[in-house]
Parts: sequence; structure tokens; C-alpha cells
Amino acid sequence: MAVSSRFIKYGMQHIKTYIWRTYCSAVANVPRSCRGLVYTEYGDPAKVISLQDFELPEFDEQSVFLEMLATPINPADLNMVQGTYPIKPCLPAVGGNEGVGEVLAVGSGVKNINIGDWVLMASAGLGCWTEKKVLNEKDVLKIPVKEGLPVEVAAMLSVNPCTAYRMLKDFEYLHPGDVILQNGANSGVGQAVIQLSANWGITSLNVVRDRDNFEELKENLTSLGATYVVTEDEFQNANKIKEILKDHKPPRLAFNCVGGKSSTQLIRYLSEKGTMVTYGGMSRKPITVPTSAFIFKDIQLRGFWMTKWNEYNLNSPERTMMLEDLCEMAKCGDFTTPDCETFQLNDYENALLNSVSSFTKKSLFLMNSGRS
Repeated sequence: MAVSSRFIKYGMQHIKTYIWRTYCSAVANVPRSCRGLVYTEYGDPAKVISLQDFELPEFDEQSVFLEMLATPINPADLNMVQGTYPIKPCLPAVGGNEGVGEVLAVGSGVKNINIGDWVLMASAGLGCWTEKKVLNEKDVLKIPVKEGLPVEVAAMLSVNPCTAYRMLKDFEYLHPGDVILQNGANSGVGQAVIQLSANWGITSLNVVRDRDNFEELKENLTSLGATYVVTEDEFQNANKIKEILKDHKPPRLAFNCVGGKSSTQLIRYLSEKGTMVTYGGMSRKPITVPTSAFIFKDIQLRGFWMTKWNEYNLNSPERTMMLEDLCEMAKCGDFTTPDCETFQLNDYENALLNSVSSFTKKSLFLMNSGRS
């Protein structure tokens, strides 16, 4: 039976009215400003960051309004405030690149995000050290599995765990029983590498700096799934390392976040056609490669930056699958993030101090301590 054009027109008017009222209702609940950790110049974070009210962007049809739940302080965040990071946001800016927020309102044109979803930042430089955010839908990434996921884990999901995941997946085709090497094994990425390797049946030899509490650290990393843990001094002892690895396949993949002689030693232990991936340079010393490693072993040296990978894979199936895998492992207890010291935003001075102190827990701003 034909439907009259008058009836269709009447129906469309009601639909438009409903959408407009829904949109206006959402806008009415979105504040124009909120509190955040803001810096107006680059420099020492302890000196240039302050807690202040700032104006939120205008909420429109493509907007997503978030309440931030938790957000960590990462080394890259501090580098960005200092002005030494490759990404320099326009000033004034809110600090922080990583965190999880809960969606409180969406614009009428938002298609894939719903109220109640937990979301991550889709790219760096968006500013997470704040109570609320208004972002475009394209700037957020929905957490595919939030039920049973601790908010602390969700807040630290998008940088270190994803870096570890991609480095293990993208450079060599690893199989159960294969061996990887890494320095800086107690870092956030290092701990993620250990856990993912253990889940996938990969043997890991992990190098950490010499320290008084080495045995305690070794026990902690072993509990995460590390196969072997050695100090930098032990790692320089070729006979010791060869003895450790004698019953294993030659290592095909190594991860370097230190540089200097530690990275050179990683290269020496790699198999022919092995790959060393550099994702950091904590020692600030250059990587020195023996000529023989290139000529006789055909070693490959690669670099990795999660931010760049995200730029090329904003909406890729690989990104969604990666987050699903990590969330499922976290829910099952097979993956966790490093222990944190939690702070409220107004205690930011102590949070920043904690984040630059040696061998302390990572600082995490927890906006609502009642959530889990």
C-alpha cells in the first residue's frame, strides 16, 4: 500500500524534532569549562604546570563528551611539557597523552560511540590530565571489552602494552619456543613484553640495571612470566649468556630502549638475519654496531614509535584486534599493568615528583576512586 507524501513528511519532521531535542539535551549537560593540569610554556613540569579552569571546546553534532576516569604520567608526557618531544601541542595545553574516559553524551552525528562506553585517546597530544573532555568522535577509540576490566589497566592500555604487542607481532614471525632479548626489562614496555611472550610461549631473556634489590626485582619479573632475568654486568659476560641460551633456539628478535653498550651486546647475541628494534634511548648514548654484525650476520636494525603506528592505523582491524586481545588477557588475569601510586588532580605536585623519582611506582591520576 502506498504511503502518502504528507505522512512521510510528517514522520520526518518528528524524527528531526526528536534528534534536535536529544542534541539540545546533551548540550545542556555539557559544561563550558572544567579543571585540568595546564601549561602555558614549555619547561620543567614542576614549574610550568598548574591546576586551573579552562574552557572546553564547543559541543557539536560530531562531539563526544567524556568524564576522565584515570590517566597516568608517562615519560613522554613530561618530555612533551618540556618541549623536547616530537609532538608539540599549541599552548596553552593540557598535559597527558594516555587515559580512559567514560562517555556521558554524544552529538547527533556520532555513529560508533555510545553513552556509557569507555574510550581511549586515538592519538597523542589531546591532553588527558583533566576532569572532563569534549572531543570529536574520530579522536577517541572505544575499548571493545570493558566488563571486568580494571580502570587502572584500561588507563594504561594504549601506549606500553600496545608497543610491546606490535613489536612482538610486526618484525619477526615468532613461534612458541622462539627466543627474544630485551634490555630495560622492568620498564612498562618491558613488563608487557614479558607477559605477552609468556602467553604466546616465547622464551624471554630480560636485562635490567644493576641494583641493590635485584633479587626482589628478578622475583617480580619472573612472576610476570620472565624466563631469565640478568643484570647489565651479567649480560656483558658472553660465556654466561651462551650457557643460559645453549638449549634454546638462537634469538631472532631483540628490543632496545637503552642504547650504548647494552644495545651493542643485544646485537652480538642475535642470530643471523636477526632484528633489533629500538623504541627508546634511556642512556642517551648512541647505538654502536660491530661491522661484522652487518656483513657476516646480516643483522637488521629497526625503530618503532607507537604514535606513528597509530597515525597509519587509526581505524585498522589490526588495532581493534590488538585491543581486544589485550582486554581479554587482562580480564583473564594473564596481563596486567605496572603497580601505580594513585593521586587526585589537586595533588599533582606530588604526582609529578613521584614520576621523576628513581625506582618508584608510576603515577596515576584516579579521578573517581570508587570505580573499578
